[in-house]
Amino acid sequence: MNFPKPKKINTEKYVAGQSLFKRKTVKIKLSANESALGPSPKAIRLFNKAGRDLKKYPDSEGTELRRILAKKFGLDPNRIILGAGSDQILELICKAFIGKNDEVIVPEYSFIIYRMYSKLYGAKVHYAKEKNYTISIKNILSKVTKKTKIVFLANPNNPTGTLISRSDLLDLRKKLRSNILLVVDDAYFEYVKSKKYSSGMKLFLNSKNVIITRTFSKIYGLAGLRVGWGYGPKNLIYALNQIKPPFNVNRPALFAAAASVKDTKWLKKEVKHTNKWAKIFYNTFKKLGIETNFSYANFLLINFDKIKKNSKNIFLKLAKSGIIVRAMDVYKIKNSLRVTIGTSSENKKFIKKLGEII
Repeated sequence: MNFPKPKKINTEKYVAGQSLFKRKTVKIKLSANESALGPSPKAIRLFNKAGRDLKKYPDSEGTELRRILAKKFGLDPNRIILGAGSDQILELICKAFIGKNDEVIVPEYSFIIYRMYSKLYGAKVHYAKEKNYTISIKNILSKVTKKTKIVFLANPNNPTGTLISRSDLLDLRKKLRSNILLVVDDAYFEYVKSKKYSSGMKLFLNSKNVIITRTFSKIYGLAGLRVGWGYGPKNLIYALNQIKPPFNVNRPALFAAAASVKDTKWLKKEVKHTNKWAKIFYNTFKKLGIETNFSYANFLLINFDKIKKNSKNIFLKLAKSGIIVRAMDVYKIKNSLRVTIGTSSENKKFIKKLGEII
């Protein structure tokens, strides 16, 4: 007797940072690049208010949130698309633009979702080598072929925390063929304090072959609600909207996201806290002899080769004490861990425990 069989799925499964542990054993979670301070109190209030009326469907187009985003960043609301996290926007891009035997380029160390969805929709993924854990424009360009359809990158990059300059990013777009779509993930742009940096949105506001993605999961602290958005040329955003599921962002999420955008004081507080602790982490790791790059995001990548320690042992010892960080095996970065900046109390406990282990 024959029964239904799924088709062969040629991709890898995303493994979340905390999935290997029982929730009750996790006291401090520094593995998922979540906001240190959490959502704005104003966002929580509107979330609770919206929760009293759950019988109603959300606005399928997210009209009010798109209007608020457009006003905040000086954009055309008709060129904004909302998603259940920026992950969904990235999937829609792959679904709309990739066919069998097409090719996609991603940095050597980059967000797993780029390669995961690219493979899912039939593309061959090429990995561009990085230099000192920093995206190399030269190496991306060296991977371009006649079959290249999309180049994905995040700036600052995840999981390395490094960035590429505005001049390099502009140079990349200039040297790519005009029919290659460049997707710039701005997930961590709010944290950056560097004169050489400009967000993808600022650089490619009126580009005809660039899509920018952003998220409410990081600095806005709404990871549990799944809200993200994309911005690009009207014709490309129209194509994504044609395949976007209806009601893909829930009603409380739309309300909370709108309140978050308006609460600039809370955002500044988060940025100040994160930048302060990024410096403390960096200096602490250096004193311990741990290799790291200065991060422009809310996390740091650390390597233990120099002090001849094993990252897996350190990971397990931290986990035993209830502190979860991100192992880098899935990113293929050897003997390294990624640490998210948490609350002041969490950060102090992590530093103390790491020092004891080292």
